[in-house]
Amino acid sequence: MRLIVWGVFFVTTLFAGGEIALTGTVVSDGQKMIGSRYMGYVKEVYVKLGDKVKREDDLYEIESAEFDILKTQADLMLEQAKITVEYWRDKLNNINEKKSQLKNKKNIPFGMDLDDMETQATNINAMLESAQVMVKQSSEKAKQLSTVYNYLKMKAPSDGVVVKRNIKVGDMVMPGMLTIMLIDIDNLEVDVDISENILSKVKIGQKVKVEIPSLEYKTQGTVKAIIPDANPMTHKINMRVHFDKTNDSIFPGMYAKVRISYER
Repeated sequence: MRLIVWGVFFVTTLFAGGEIALTGTVVSDGQKMIGSRYMGYVKEVYVKLGDKVKREDDLYEIESAEFDILKTQADLMLEQAKITVEYWRDKLNNINEKKSQLKNKKNIPFGMDLDDMETQATNINAMLESAQVMVKQSSEKAKQLSTVYNYLKMKAPSDGVVVKRNIKVGDMVMPGMLTIMLIDIDNLEVDVDISENILSKVKIGQKVKVEIPSLEYKTQGTVKAIIPDANPMTHKINMRVHFDKTNDSIFPGMYAKVRISYER
């Protein structure tokens, strides 16, 4: 009798849960859309579709002739401002030395008195301060142009694969124009649409089964996010499932299955 009771309990437990199978698409968790900040002609493109790049690798370069002139002018203005500062600093040191001699009554310059020297020192000090302001402004301008100059050669913001390239040598690029798109193929997720009647059976952090049928690949994933659809007419909820990629043949765009176990 006891064996019969245990058998009934086992069968009841076995069928107390269920499993929902959903279909989805493998997507990248990291997508970088790279656009130009400045207008100009493309001088060189260093990557092609499908290339794997590392962070800080060169992607493309914009013609820099116009910016070269502006940068040279800014550097020249900064150098001239520094020379002016040194000139007025030397003049101030000289007049201060003469004031000191006059106060000590040593080697007194002919035809000069202390009041005249005080006036000269005040004027020279004003010119020195003005020149120092010019140095500061010229330095900021040079730094701005150096930053612009760096953006003429676009670099990869992170590791990834080039999946879109909208430019070639000689093309004119405009500010904000999408030039290159990178995706991270190491951090992957499965994008799944679920209906509202399934929503009560899933939660963030829940463990689920992930399959890639074309590779006969199976692993465990975790529900990362549940996102309401912006269109209320579809009655669909978007779910993102994160999984650790242990197969180099898995890429974004591949067909995937997600199996959710739940208790009835």
